[in-house]
Amino acid sequence: MAIHFTRRRFLSTAALTGAGVLAMPYLSRAADRPMVSHGVQSGDIGVDGGMIWSRADRPAQMMVEVATTESFKNARALPPIYALPESDFTAKLLVGDLPAGQDIFYRAKFRDLSHPDIVGEPVVGRFRTAPADRRDVSFVWGGDVAGQGYGINAEDGGMKTFATMRKHNPDFLIHSGDTIYADGIIVAETKQSDGKIWKNTTLVPEKAKVAETLEEFRAAHKYNMLDEHVRAFNAAVPVFGQWDDHEVTNNWSLSKQLPATYKERDITLLAARGAQAYREMYPIRPNANEPGRVYRTLNYGPHLDVFMLDERSYRGPNGANLQENYGPDAYFIGPDQMAWLKRALLASKATWKVIASDMPISIIVENDAVNHTGSEAIAQGDGPARGRELEIADILRFIKSSGIVNTVWLTADVHYTAAHYYNPSKAQFQDFEPFWEFVSGPFHAGTFGPNPLDNTFGPEVKFIKAPGPDRQNLPPSAGMQFFGHVKIDGQSGQMTVTLRDRDDTALWATVLDPKIA
Repeated sequence: MAIHFTRRRFLSTAALTGAGVLAMPYLSRAADRPMVSHGVQSGDIGVDGGMIWSRADRPAQMMVEVATTESFKNARALPPIYALPESDFTAKLLVGDLPAGQDIFYRAKFRDLSHPDIVGEPVVGRFRTAPADRRDVSFVWGGDVAGQGYGINAEDGGMKTFATMRKHNPDFLIHSGDTIYADGIIVAETKQSDGKIWKNTTLVPEKAKVAETLEEFRAAHKYNMLDEHVRAFNAAVPVFGQWDDHEVTNNWSLSKQLPATYKERDITLLAARGAQAYREMYPIRPNANEPGRVYRTLNYGPHLDVFMLDERSYRGPNGANLQENYGPDAYFIGPDQMAWLKRALLASKATWKVIASDMPISIIVENDAVNHTGSEAIAQGDGPARGRELEIADILRFIKSSGIVNTVWLTADVHYTAAHYYNPSKAQFQDFEPFWEFVSGPFHAGTFGPNPLDNTFGPEVKFIKAPGPDRQNLPPSAGMQFFGHVKIDGQSGQMTVTLRDRDDTALWATVLDPKIA
């Protein structure tokens, strides 16, 4: 077993034994200190606090201080927690008892387990607690990172969308899923259809193959955190995280047949490993009743509640999606999550109820895009509500009958941006009040679309930007990388939704006036 010497330990050992200082090599104190390896993150912020995350480069204790000033005057030290190999040296801490509507500064550092006097350099982050009064609220959303082999390309400026979003100083990000592409490999160079070469950073060897082991799933998350824009964004903007399929493998469900690129053939085992890595790498608040649960309510002041859905963990097998009666084969979010969503919507006193869905309602996403078979998302084609649409019909009917107002759906997944207005007068299922669904992404992946729409719930396309059928899988360098930006005016409660690209061009916007229940 290798013996770990710090400079202090070496000098004290030399003094005790009488050994000359030149008898052993000099060991740098800086190199011996535990380091923050992948930056800091915050997430699931509420009125009085939230989660803080970091990762060490070895077994250590995470030490966090929080303050209301950047100078850290009168900083409060939080109890240290362990970062051990069992969690890949990640550590997450729930901090509370903070003032509402306040900029909070925090700094995280790691302490050596064997020598408590050896402490690494801190990394500073910040977040803003949710307001207790009617203040302005601003947030961004989208998804899809490092897909289709488009990794960190220094010649293209890295993952630039994150830098663009950070300029807006949002209160938080709703990350709508596909936070990684565990099934996507990253190679040094790929030739594009126009003959240009896309060059990737390849400092994470595990990304040279699809993720199968827990270490490989973890490595996919760590790859994205190599990007300077991602790390800077994470340190400045809290993340409200969801997951979707690519945290495990493309279009996974219980019926998934893994391709020949996989040696591990058990989809449930892959999903368990992907879920563990995801939970370790994102600052999601733990749930006492169901550890690792992704669906949850996030209250962000009097004007906003966010309902984060999980449309992956409880779904039935991907198939034709044509069931006329609701049952396990038609599950998408499942009965327990359906009951939770109804309770949470009914209990909400916020002006706006944002339903964060990791997949769109009416955009048709095929399970097998090559053979054009099966359904991966909710929609499967025109006509009455069937299959997974039965859950959506039930939720929409409940919202109407309960008098719940000001619901907005936000989603990503399809790698283009769009605004859909759902009009019951043009729908096959009509027992609901009109509402909006906004689509955005990718943050940093291939651009696709547009996909066909299902008319069951009467979607009207008010805006769309997609490459078109002859220009699929465009690289990030083509500029068609998208995010959405929402602003809620503190005084009037008006919501402004703007769809933007990575150059911060405002592509389309609308202003929504809140209704009174």
